[in-house]
Amino acid sequence: MSKDLEKVLARLEYLLPPKPSPTDWSASEAFRWRGAARRAVAGVSATAGWLQPVRHVHRIRLSDLRGIDRQIDRVEQNTRQFLEGKPANNVLLTGARGTGKSSIVKGLLNKYAKQGLRLIEVEKNDLVDLPQIVDQVAGRAERCLLFCDDLSFHGAEDGYIALKVALDGSISTTSENMLIYATSNRRHLMPEYMAENLETKYVGDEIHPGETVEEKISLSERFGLWVTFYPFDQDEYLEIVAHWLKTLGAQWSDVAREEALQWSLQRGSRSGRVAYQFARDWAGRHMKKA
Repeated sequence: MSKDLEKVLARLEYLLPPKPSPTDWSASEAFRWRGAARRAVAGVSATAGWLQPVRHVHRIRLSDLRGIDRQIDRVEQNTRQFLEGKPANNVLLTGARGTGKSSIVKGLLNKYAKQGLRLIEVEKNDLVDLPQIVDQVAGRAERCLLFCDDLSFHGAEDGYIALKVALDGSISTTSENMLIYATSNRRHLMPEYMAENLETKYVGDEIHPGETVEEKISLSERFGLWVTFYPFDQDEYLEIVAHWLKTLGAQWSDVAREEALQWSLQRGSRSGRVAYQFARDWAGRHMKKA
């Protein structure tokens, strides 16, 4: 090898990002996938992505989630089957915002981490790395939930195609110790337009959706389990507020009730998230100093 070629190779090696260290599985119960695509330098392909341990895991108990008992039971049962090595499904949690979709997943990690459950959070843009993630997880004793929060697509993006293939449709598949749990405000993960309804055909008494609608449904239907969340009514919202005030050490009162209702009107929502935010605000303003 000539000296000039060696110099060129040395410069190229300098431009490349450092090789990621092996995953320290003992460092945390939750990990974030850091995709290779984000670290390409000047058009030079980056090294493989890596799993970054989450140092401060969000702790939430399933018992803190109110008004969604049926949804919790369904997802928890599926997760227990997975932990026990029994058949289980990939899960799509959809519906109203702020109703506890992602909190269920975090609560499951909090409850079952000692039984070997691990969480890997992947952003939509990094779903193209799914094959790499599967390779890194395969063979591990831990049982991993690959978690995609607030997932939505606007077309046949790379991540859309990769997720569709990973769920069902490739000669390869996810490893035996991995399931995909995703949350979305959209049931079919993509926006729906009025024009698409014009593609619908009627054959006798049967309705046949158009190709555009069929394509959108084809991704969501690959999740074996759908769990739907609905907006809370006023009584459910106030029950959640009262629970969080008690948890935070604050007193429930008629004044707190009225302010909680005003808070929800200002936000235009009676979600569990809004109830929690109000409780923190009220508790911070009214709790006595220690």
